[in-house]
Amino acid sequence: MQTLITATGTLIESIGSENFAQAMSDTLKGIAPFDYTVVFGYLGAARPQDLFDDFPRGKRKIFVEDYQEGPYLLDPFYLACGNQVEPGLYRIKDLAPDRFFQGEYFRSYYARTGLAEEIGYFIEMPGKATVVLSLMRAEKAFSAKEFRQLREFWPVVRATCQRHWSDLAAQFGADASATSNGGLHHSVELAFTNFGEGVLTPRERQVVEFTLKGHSADAVGRILEISPGTVRIHRRNVYSKLQIRSQGELFSKFIETLVSCV
Repeated sequence: MQTLITATGTLIESIGSENFAQAMSDTLKGIAPFDYTVVFGYLGAARPQDLFDDFPRGKRKIFVEDYQEGPYLLDPFYLACGNQVEPGLYRIKDLAPDRFFQGEYFRSYYARTGLAEEIGYFIEMPGKATVVLSLMRAEKAFSAKEFRQLREFWPVVRATCQRHWSDLAAQFGADASATSNGGLHHSVELAFTNFGEGVLTPRERQVVEFTLKGHSADAVGRILEISPGTVRIHRRNVYSKLQIRSQGELFSKFIETLVSCV
């Protein structure tokens, strides 16, 4: 207990300094060990800001650089921010759609991370921005006890992060002004509106969107209020119109659409 109290004191003292995020990571690892830490800042549909990470160079390309180029639009954590999830600590599996781990985002991107589990603190910030502090394990999932212990530390995580990154929304404002011509601000809605433009119907684009996010045919049917059989027919029509044969090709074409919008 004394070690955690000491670490918490160090964490509080580091607010506003360049050592804060590392102090946070070290403090949390004292509660439950994990392999990697990454902190992303989100605001609306803007490209996520990498506020901190401790990945080795090779893994950073996958976890940060590749992620920021478009796959974030299908990330359950990003989507949860858009859906205004209640602040707190979550397992990714609790936020993901029902077929996320069989979906193409998982197979084509997330599986490359090699993670056993990712959990994240969602901290609400002024100006409708959100900080997501992710803790990642490569070998095994967090136990129920470890998750509970990390959740008990939530009040400290929330208070210190809110103080340290209080100007996050303003940082996005400056970034948006500087990069407005670079096309880095995409919304999921815009991306899927452009996808298959002139070829797919609005309903087919909706089916594509929820399919790539990881929803099963049954789930898509419930969301769109159509039968699962109708969803499958739409999928077949999409494949035929786009001249593709797999969800992997569908995912690749979607990423191509994002790149062309930049």
